[in-house]
Amino acid sequence: MHPFEYERAAAADEAVMTVSRDRQASYLAGGTTQLDLMKDGVLSPGRLVDITRLPLRGIRHTATSVHVGALTTMEELAADPVLTERLPVVREALLLGASPQLRNMATIGGNLLQRARCRYFRDPAVAACNKRDPGSGCAAITGTQRMHAILGTSAHCIALHASDLAVPLMALDAVVRVLGADGPRPIPLTRFYLPPGSTPDVENILTHGELITEIEIPLLPEGTRSHYLKVRDRVSYEFALTSAAVAVRLDGDMITEARVALGGVGTIPWRAWDTETLLRCCRVDAENFRTAAEAAVEGAVPLPGTAFKVELAKRTLIRALETVTGGPP
Repeated sequence: MHPFEYERAAAADEAVMTVSRDRQASYLAGGTTQLDLMKDGVLSPGRLVDITRLPLRGIRHTATSVHVGALTTMEELAADPVLTERLPVVREALLLGASPQLRNMATIGGNLLQRARCRYFRDPAVAACNKRDPGSGCAAITGTQRMHAILGTSAHCIALHASDLAVPLMALDAVVRVLGADGPRPIPLTRFYLPPGSTPDVENILTHGELITEIEIPLLPEGTRSHYLKVRDRVSYEFALTSAAVAVRLDGDMITEARVALGGVGTIPWRAWDTETLLRCCRVDAENFRTAAEAAVEGAVPLPGTAFKVELAKRTLIRALETVTGGPP
């Protein structure tokens, strides 16, 4: 591991000023992915600013939303009774997202910022990785592609966004609240992540030194049904091949409102806007579900190793829709 300086922040604004002034500085919270990447030589910060003792932990509720401190652990949020009652899609994603050991360490803010699981990004011996070394190329495009993206890709990167939690939060229009050198600002999660384009190393719109302080999750209206379905190679501790976060409101056999996002297929958590439009005011019907699923993967650019994901993503979404609606009659 590359040598680094360590310091513990006493206040959020102090931490922000320290990191903002030092391009080699990074925050340290749960560290479940960050420390692994440092040990592997992928990340080499010159300074780590420990924020684990800042008052950014806890959950509070309002009539319309759940406010989650960025240092709240995945396990703490999954245990919140309001999620069980009103946001099961979020709770299911949390429980499927990691082992109990990791859920007790990993923070909500860190989960949203976790780095790509691309094997080439995580191996410094691989020279061609535009995310790690801009302009060097993308080894994944001609390499093993099974765990890579089919949506939002570019000629410069096909790395997958691996967060389970970010998928339902994207569907729910969650808001990330951050603190920077210029003060606080809210960022809708739908604008937070950036597809790779020609700059895969820039993964979100945060400026250097900005610190996530809170995530605001809107509550689904009473009576809304929601579900997170994750398809993976094995049941225990594995990343998604495909996943779907779905929330619908029903009036008899008619869908009156729908929210849909996909995981395991996008370079960012993928909001299926066209699918939502198609589902609204349509009947619970196998043909309608198939049409909606086709729209969800419109524009996919599969490679030989990821071609299977196109059909699997559609089937995953259809199964999730069948679950929340009770299935076609």
